Amino acid sequence: MPSTTTIRSPSVACCALLLAASLAFAASAASLYVDAAEALQDEAQRDAWYSLLARLKRDFDDICGDTFCEGEYSNIEPLRYLCSVDRVNGRIGTCVWLFAASDEQIDPATGEILEQPKFWRCPTPLAPDTTIDALLSAVAGPSPLYAPLPGTDRSIYDGLVDCL
Repeated sequence: MPSTTTIRSPSVACCALLLAASLAFAASAASLYVDAAEALQDEAQRDAWYSLLARLKRDFDDICGDTFCEGEYSNIEPLRYLCSVDRVNGRIGTCVWLFAASDEQIDPATGEILEQPKFWRCPTPLAPDTTIDALLSAVAGPSPLYAPLPGTDRSIYDGLVDCL
């Protein structure tokens, strides 16, 4: 007859369940993604990140009228650029740039304003396993919109061309 073990002590069973649950939690915590702003380790990284955000907005504003902001949606505004970062190893999960615009018409008969809102979620074409440090280094120059991204010949601008 095969031997079986029966746990007769509730405290042993509880300990076994707690151990299993804590191992599962530790495995999931090992790869917890957070907003890039939360993953930055020091003041230099934070300065680089917030400088990147300001320069990206400036670069977009400089080209908007001649490129993306012509036509039906002429008032495209960048809302936020954000990246998910593994807080343990600094690898980026994804980066996206969010935009919004609207097309407005006035009904001449009623004076009613009719608007058609539009939103875009534009992924940045990052190579797999790009770290936040590598991204910040690659886009540290004066025009991050056009800088080649680490491990690829694409730029954040290329991601916008594919999206907007």
